[in-house]
Amino acid sequence: MLDNKLRLTNINLKGYKSISGNGQDIPIGEITILLGANGAGKSNLVSFFQMLNFMTTGALQTYIGISGYANSLLYYGSKKTARLESEITFSDNSAIDKYGFTLSHAAGDTLIFTEETLYWKRKDNPKPFLISLDPGLKESGLYDYSKLYDYSKKPEAKVAQIIRNLLKNCQVFQFHDTSKEAKIRNSGYINDADFLRSDAGNLAAFLYSIKNKKDGEKYYNRIVRYIKLAMPQFNDFVLNPSARNDNYIMLNWIENDSDYLFGPHQISDGSLRFMALATLLLQPPTTIPSVMILDEPELGLHPSAISLLAGMVKTTSQHSQIILATQSTRLIDEFDSDNIVVVERDKEENCSKFKKLDANSLEEWLERYSMSELWEKNIFGGRP
Repeated sequence: MLDNKLRLTNINLKGYKSISGNGQDIPIGEITILLGANGAGKSNLVSFFQMLNFMTTGALQTYIGISGYANSLLYYGSKKTARLESEITFSDNSAIDKYGFTLSHAAGDTLIFTEETLYWKRKDNPKPFLISLDPGLKESGLYDYSKLYDYSKKPEAKVAQIIRNLLKNCQVFQFHDTSKEAKIRNSGYINDADFLRSDAGNLAAFLYSIKNKKDGEKYYNRIVRYIKLAMPQFNDFVLNPSARNDNYIMLNWIENDSDYLFGPHQISDGSLRFMALATLLLQPPTTIPSVMILDEPELGLHPSAISLLAGMVKTTSQHSQIILATQSTRLIDEFDSDNIVVVERDKEENCSKFKKLDANSLEEWLERYSMSELWEKNIFGGRP
């Protein structure tokens, strides 16, 4: 169970990609498994979090550009949907924080903020605190507002900073690129180690940092222990600055009973992805993001490694919320029904629908069948 701290509890989203203007309420728990077929809309929600990552760093227009501009982001384009809207809710035992915004289509096939609001309310106080930021901007006003005032004179700026930090800590990770050109297989700057990057391109530097920090070695050893379970011949990483340039480091490693030095180019795709997943999920709690979103983390993993992945997710959920998008029958059998949000493409309305499973309605079914068997039988939907 997570400590009493502000947690992401709900996302209301309208007009984004396959989500229609009628909108969807998507509940988020400590572990949330987005389960559905290809094209259902799982990855669209993942990409929404990526958009938030760009927004909180003042780079929304960059995201719009690399995504194919506004018509690619609005539900069936700007002729059908002129704006996208969202309200993101965080809460704990004492308070509720919300961030809301409307992005409207503008000249140049881009999006601008026509509404941006911050909401804070103590649960023991009926009166909420509401801030409306300036409209008409191409980038979020959240960062500038949070830095604009002295907190002692303008406490609302503190609310803005808290909400911005909450949004910044919702991080997307995808370790699919393990090609020979991928950053994870090549040397990287040794001081690029404050956090694990979304593609694990700085994995060697990040592991080196964990190992050499005070109290970090126990977390490093735990990561190595899990990798050994998935890759029995693996002994340890050999993480040393490059002899040619000590500002760089590479993901070298050795096998059991051998001193032959292997390089990252000699690791299979599945093993390399598991190394990245283990490092992400088992890193020290002081560096772990508050919310981690992973798109199809089971890709290329052996069935036994998928079981290890589920175990790591459950361990990490004590410190961080985890959202997984998957269509793996093996993975969903590792979790409870109340962890699962089914994603389907509604054929009549031609949009994505998100539905949290009702554990009570499945109780009798689960006495006879596994979760994956119920999915394959189309008992709760989410099938092609």
